[in-house]
Amino acid sequence: METSFPPAEEKQEFLDSLKKYHLVFIGQHWETTTIDFDAHKSEYADRIRALTSLKPLSVNSHTGKDHFSFEQNSALLRIASEISGETDVPVYHETHRGRFAFAAHITRTYLENSHPELTLDVSHWCSVAESLLEDQIQSLNLALDHTRHIHARIGFEQGPQVYDFNLPQYQPALQFHLKCWDKVVLNHKESSRLTLPITPEFGPPPYMQGILQEAAADKQWKMNVDMMKMLKDRYS
Repeated sequence: METSFPPAEEKQEFLDSLKKYHLVFIGQHWETTTIDFDAHKSEYADRIRALTSLKPLSVNSHTGKDHFSFEQNSALLRIASEISGETDVPVYHETHRGRFAFAAHITRTYLENSHPELTLDVSHWCSVAESLLEDQIQSLNLALDHTRHIHARIGFEQGPQVYDFNLPQYQPALQFHLKCWDKVVLNHKESSRLTLPITPEFGPPPYMQGILQEAAADKQWKMNVDMMKMLKDRYS
């Protein structure tokens, strides 16, 4: 399971439940949005350190801001790397709108300099670039080589989440995402890595479009179960 740091009053119950049900978890950091960089940096370090103290399998981090400078975002990447080295918990950085890795061509600059490891949510890049990245193959391939965790949602040229990836009109987007994930899986096999986490991540409204609110939960559940089954069949 992938989740953020539990509230203080629920922390022990959370840890006990992991043991009881024989679960491992991935820590998710998304909360740091402070505009002032010095305050942002301090809060970011505190939150990453708190998550790693729970000894998750890894941490998936929404790191930095799209409007921070290269130097500022790089400083945050160094903090994550230092904490990871101290705690032996990998910190992967999600390719997400609004963060340092909001677009393929921007992320490439960081990959060529500080070599961060990624949680790949390529659906965001499709939305940002308004394309299936046909003209950014080099940047995309470099990101795939640095991917250690996949968020399995299907985006398209006009948004980060299709209504239903089973529908004919979304097959080009589905095949693009599968091609990306196939390469990541192959990279892991060739590198003899033991674990590749994949999180089916179809979200509720407003990510989900074109459906009444009262029907959204059932639709969201179905999309994530369909994705899980498809990927198990594909990679088992």
